[in-house]
Amino acid sequence: MTRTAGLFAVLLFVGCAEAEDGPAFEVITTTGGDEMVLIPSGEFTMGSEDGEDDEKPPHSIKVGAFLMDRYEVTQKMFPRLELSNPSHFKGGNRPADNLTWVLAVQFCNLRSEAEGLEPCYDERTADCDYSKSGYRLPTEAEWEYACRAGTTSDYGFGSDPRKLREYAWFVDNAAKKTHPVGKRKPNPWGLYDMHGNVAEWCQDPYDPAYYAKSPSENPRGPEDAELYVVRGGAWNARDAVLRSAARGSDRPGFGDACLAPDTLGLRCVRKAPEPR
Repeated sequence: MTRTAGLFAVLLFVGCAEAEDGPAFEVITTTGGDEMVLIPSGEFTMGSEDGEDDEKPPHSIKVGAFLMDRYEVTQKMFPRLELSNPSHFKGGNRPADNLTWVLAVQFCNLRSEAEGLEPCYDERTADCDYSKSGYRLPTEAEWEYACRAGTTSDYGFGSDPRKLREYAWFVDNAAKKTHPVGKRKPNPWGLYDMHGNVAEWCQDPYDPAYYAKSPSENPRGPEDAELYVVRGGAWNARDAVLRSAARGSDRPGFGDACLAPDTLGLRCVRKAPEPR
């Protein structure tokens, strides 16, 4: 299997908030009752010269505006979509885990349909139509851009790993399990758990050499690969894996026998509303 606009749903609430020691950002509440943050368009340096080989070379990327879930997708969202909860660490406000890329894509389509949006994914091929109004997984570039939130440091709060306990659930403080979302500090754009708790699937197939040939505007990864990108690190990850530039990968689960670990979850994005 390979990977290759309708009306915007009515928003129940639009408002501004301010992260601790950070800029104001716009939060909307969807018709499903979930908070999303409007991520502004911009340019950033993706990757790290000091990181692993697959994070090199650092390169300048332009990203268009989009909406991103403020929190990782939680388990209480699954029965709302008449989906069984696959998670190992049960709890309605805990992030969903044990998710393959395929199940994450199915979740995106069902969430879109439940809110009257156009599904982004073709049910047969899993190809993504970025022009549709519904939910999808973030591209790897979108994910890192949102995680950095205007910063150039190792993490969204700076480069001191000793502060990770304030922002993330990881190997040093998670007690070998996930935790309810939103209990650590957010990044400057008001996004919670971008570091740790569960690693998050991205839209892109994984190519360790992709950065050397990446387009400079809205890159979407290689056409196909055996592994797909995961970002952010999980409850069992050490501090280096939680860096904003750190890349991970896993099998997407196109085969029925492929099972996901309890470290993998998701966070959805969708098109930004048209400027008024």
